[in-house]
Amino acid sequence: MTVERALRLVAGLFILLSLALGYWVSPYWYLFTAFVGLNLFQSGLTNWCPAMYIFRKLGLRDASSTPNAAKSASH
Repeated sequence: MTVERALRLVAGLFILLSLALGYWVSPYWYLFTAFVGLNLFQSGLTNWCPAMYIFRKLGLRDASSTPNAAKSASH
């Protein structure tokens, strides 16, 4: 699994979880949804995300450094 894929999975999970908690527990959970969205937005602008740093420390590789990246980029 790559850093980019793990980031998309975790962001999607957090958004779905916070939406469910906002619906069934408290509307304040929607603030967490907004936080995730803002973090994704700033990550798109700056190419830096705290979760990506953590995933790299856990040993996940960037998509560009995986063996299949060169093969898929040539197609």
